[in-house]
Amino acid sequence: MQAVGIAAVVCCVAWQPAAAEFEAGAAVRSITPEKPLPVSGGMGVPNPSTKALGELTARVAVVRQGDTCVAFVGLDLLGFPSVLCDRVRALVPDIPAEQILIGSTHTHSAPDCYAFPVPEMPTGHTADFGYIDFVVAQTAEALQAAYDGLRPATLKLGTDEAAERIAYNYYAPALYDRRMDVMQALGEDGGPIFTLVNYAIHPEVLGAGQGVMSPDCIGPMATKLEETVGGVAVFMNAAQGGMVTADNRMLDKPTDPVNARWDDANTWEECERIGHLMADEAMRIIANAEPQQDPAVHCSRRTVSIPVESPELWAVVEHSPLNYPRDAEARTVPVSINLVNVGTAQIATIPGEALPNIGFYLKRKMRGAHNLLFGLTNDAFGYILTKVDYQSFDRYDYISRVCTGEMTGEILIEEILSMVDDAPAPQGP
Repeated sequence: MQAVGIAAVVCCVAWQPAAAEFEAGAAVRSITPEKPLPVSGGMGVPNPSTKALGELTARVAVVRQGDTCVAFVGLDLLGFPSVLCDRVRALVPDIPAEQILIGSTHTHSAPDCYAFPVPEMPTGHTADFGYIDFVVAQTAEALQAAYDGLRPATLKLGTDEAAERIAYNYYAPALYDRRMDVMQALGEDGGPIFTLVNYAIHPEVLGAGQGVMSPDCIGPMATKLEETVGGVAVFMNAAQGGMVTADNRMLDKPTDPVNARWDDANTWEECERIGHLMADEAMRIIANAEPQQDPAVHCSRRTVSIPVESPELWAVVEHSPLNYPRDAEARTVPVSINLVNVGTAQIATIPGEALPNIGFYLKRKMRGAHNLLFGLTNDAFGYILTKVDYQSFDRYDYISRVCTGEMTGEILIEEILSMVDDAPAPQGP
């Protein structure tokens, strides 16, 4: 087992007394390019697109209590590397960099922001740097607008199992976390400032092969929430690795009954069905939650070194023109983890796609009345498996190849739970 180094430990702000006023703000900006760009569902050559269905967006929710200000950012992208997250943070000095959490919805129908090295492409990589600059600027603008719009608020939190036919596990249909967590900030007029939905799903109804740029099912979810209840809708993905995907199966068309395989409906109408059902479930879950007055807010961050055993991922780290941070001699990469308390909720970030069993375990050990996991946040380094799952059977061959290594899941579980132990327990009013 390779030793793990903690590169830095940053405790952002001391615990604030619950009497301090709670404020919230939110904003949204478009990150849809003027002209269709190739879209990426993973490593390799992106697929051309000719049109857009729905709008790619940067959606931001900000909370502040006393001197502690935390921002939650959801981008309609496959992933957003830490080097780009840091560029965004540098443009928003009003919010401490360590307290800006930037996640990706993981839509498979958006332009690439990883800059994957691909020697056969004319540029040698997959990125459009003009588009990346645009995303960075628009995200920073949304963050600043949300911060500037901070106003007194109350907090509502809800957790429940969501309806079926939203997601399922492609490898084992019932092996996924059906719980949906909803955080909503209400202004003094009683209307939502933001509604944040945390749920595990691959937004790949359309996928990368339809010639379409799209937020996939997350776009219709956000649109319905905003049109129905108002405010800004923000989506943060959860432990959706291996392979918790959108349930667009056509159950009347099995292709391999023995191995539980069906044809899929790869249509915008199916994106709308799933997205609208997600919005309906979020509204149901939050409807009867009791408002929390002046909930306490805490945020801490820890940076951990992760060994990279995967040749595919190390090639990305070494050869991407984004210049990913790394220790070449030790063959490690730094990843940042946040732990946030907002009222009775506790939130932990995951820098990639954790398998459901990791999500179940972390939620069971966290200390909130509502425990949220923000996957693909602060970074997006492939799949995250525990050592007992890594290269265990044929269906896990691909996700093992694009996992940083056998111990990645063990390292992150240990570090997150250490942060849970070190942090104050979540506090309500």
